[in-house]
Amino acid sequence: MRENSDEATSPDVDWNAAAAAFDEQPDHGLRDPRVRAAWARRLHAWLPRRAGDVLDLGCGTGSLSLLAAEQGHRVTGVDLSPAMIDLARAKLAGRDAVFLHGDAAAPPVGEERFDALLVRHVLWALPDPARALRHWRGLLRPGGRLVLVEGVWGAVTPVGIPADRLTALLAPLTEHARVERLSQDALLWGGPVEDERYAVVATV
Repeated sequence: MRENSDEATSPDVDWNAAAAAFDEQPDHGLRDPRVRAAWARRLHAWLPRRAGDVLDLGCGTGSLSLLAAEQGHRVTGVDLSPAMIDLARAKLAGRDAVFLHGDAAAPPVGEERFDALLVRHVLWALPDPARALRHWRGLLRPGGRLVLVEGVWGAVTPVGIPADRLTALLAPLTEHARVERLSQDALLWGGPVEDERYAVVATV
């Protein structure tokens, strides 16, 4: 079993200090071509087929932002860590991408609206997930998508948000939501995992 990543188990970590080593985790840096390809396939299925505007919340060093940009999307990334933002900007230099320092729960995007919001391992750590989802719903254009990658980590003192709770929170906000179980796709994580890991793709 692969150990849980810091992003899943320690919401209070100093992300500026962690930024330099963040991409060493297989599912963070996507340096292994097989892991990278596995995430690229998922994003291709989750994001709109036509090129659009994607907001990557809690973008970290921009690995998923880069995959979205490579698939033709215009990306805006938001992260609370300036060090992460610096790395993301360097990673996507020359791409159609903008990175902003700010809170994922209330991203500093003004009146801009998006075709998809991409959020990985962020919602569970926010103090008020329901409020965040309502705010994110308002950032989408009609027919837009919420792509939420979440899970429950740990056996003794589990942390996270179960899929059924997340779909219940989304029910009054979205037209349709589907759950994809991700725990058995070892390539996404760089090895086998035993935690509950999943994605919810919801349309508005």
